[in-house]
Amino acid sequence: MKKTADFSLLFVVFIWGVTFVMVQNALSFLAPFTFNAVRFFMAFVFLLIPYISTLHKKGKNGNKGLFMAGFHIGVWLFLGYGLQTIGLNYTTPAKTGFITGLSVVMVPVFSLLLLKHRLSRHTIIGVAAATIGLYLMTFADRSNLNIGDLLVFLCAISFAMQIITTAKYAKTLPALPLTLIQVSTVSLLSFVSAFIFKENHSVIFSSEVMLQKDVWTALLVTAALATAFAFFAQTFFQAYTTPTRVALIFSMEPVFAALSSYILIGEKLTSASIIGCAFIFLGMIFAELPVKKKKPVTQEFS
Repeated sequence: MKKTADFSLLFVVFIWGVTFVMVQNALSFLAPFTFNAVRFFMAFVFLLIPYISTLHKKGKNGNKGLFMAGFHIGVWLFLGYGLQTIGLNYTTPAKTGFITGLSVVMVPVFSLLLLKHRLSRHTIIGVAAATIGLYLMTFADRSNLNIGDLLVFLCAISFAMQIITTAKYAKTLPALPLTLIQVSTVSLLSFVSAFIFKENHSVIFSSEVMLQKDVWTALLVTAALATAFAFFAQTFFQAYTTPTRVALIFSMEPVFAALSSYILIGEKLTSASIIGCAFIFLGMIFAELPVKKKKPVTQEFS
């Protein structure tokens, strides 16, 4: 089941990487918090349909702590998206990509401190290789740190904690309602943030946006695949793998994003990006290598 979980999560990351270009195009018409509010609300509706159809199979007693668990995961996920969005106003996309990718390093540390998960030597080397790869792919601007970098660093912590909290609850709580509460939390908090930051959320009903096929395609695809399916798959399959392996798999997102940008819009790949992709891929493979168990030392007595 571990291999199925890893390949399923890799497919999720592939979806995120491929839809990156679509999201960028949609954000030229909709403000970020408004886009996320609508995207996650649509995902909530997509998940609500199968959930209602399974209600008759449930017992009368619900799972204790289910709502708070889903809300807990949703808050971290919202903070990750929100802090990244705000931070992008003050720093460069390249620095944002690298600093966000530092969650690959944070997850094993948090796993050790919060979940008491031991790390193998191969895992540590794999994480280090993936971090080097992220640096080569994204960290083009080496200027001094600013407030945007701090916000994106907090975003990386939030994404790492979303993986950790998902790992904490996924093994004991049903995946579908847990995901349902998670995405509804992100949608609600995004709507509130749109008001706080005075985004013109009503623009989505304007003729300019309503007639934009690319915007609605992006919303439908990201809501159905990159949100509803993706976070349900993460919640379900994290019960069969470790948070660190999830983080390493998620480090493939910029690789898929770069490849899809190259194929779809002709964005050039630098030699550093190609080497970075190789490091991330090798890091993920190396972390999967089995650890040789030491043979017990036997003493012979004459």
